Amino acid sequence: MQRDASDTRVNPDLILKAIEKDEVADDARTSRGHLKIFFGYAAGVGKTYAMLQAAHAAKRRGVDVVAGYIEPHERPATAHLAQGLENVPCKLIEHNGIALSEFDLDAAIERAPQLILVDELAHTNAPGSRHDKRYRDVEELLHAGIDVYTTVNVQHIESLNDMVASITGVVVSERIPDRIFDDADQVELVDIEPEDLLERLRAGLVYRPAQADRAQQHFLPSRTSPHSEKSRCAAAPIAPATSQTPHACWETVTTTPGSVS
Repeated sequence: MQRDASDTRVNPDLILKAIEKDEVADDARTSRGHLKIFFGYAAGVGKTYAMLQAAHAAKRRGVDVVAGYIEPHERPATAHLAQGLENVPCKLIEHNGIALSEFDLDAAIERAPQLILVDELAHTNAPGSRHDKRYRDVEELLHAGIDVYTTVNVQHIESLNDMVASITGVVVSERIPDRIFDDADQVELVDIEPEDLLERLRAGLVYRPAQADRAQQHFLPSRTSPHSEKSRCAAAPIAPATSQTPHACWETVTTTPGSVS
């Protein structure tokens, strides 16, 4: 007997395969680690400090937290807050006769904590590392089912690099693809008034004097210059313009002059 052309019944086997495919996708999403980005408009606004505060809060809740890599900027308040967290020892990679300290991805995966802190998401790894960029290290951690807290500034987002360069006059070579930012489960915007950041720079709480002078000239030229406020506000369009994932959650934290990133 021939089947009527109007018969639109679906093959049960195809339905079963579609259900199984959805279940596999759901399992993959469930097993993948969660990414939280602490996001700022310049170095020194308090990203690392806020990340460490959140890590201690998670530890108090019973989460297994380790510090995978915290950028050593010799900032006393940040260094003090890093105490009390287990550390994954850094890996030394020799390049041109210089020993470079890098995040040890293999050691982190072997340790397999619930949550790991990996500072400076846009960092370029030393030659000889498994991945050329730290964000690729973070992707591997997420695929291994490990939650990650990390930090990044607005000028390192690929699609916003040109916008920030037009404001500051500085082209930043280290960038992360928009998809990394888009796929974050949570983004915390760490904010501070430009005048407070200038005070931190002058007090030596962010960089050494020579570095602080360069940062002030390029990203925060003066109290009266519009550059600092424009750099700060460049982060604002990120939420509606870049974060497309429906699960992404945004928070804004205003840091105090005593805390540094």
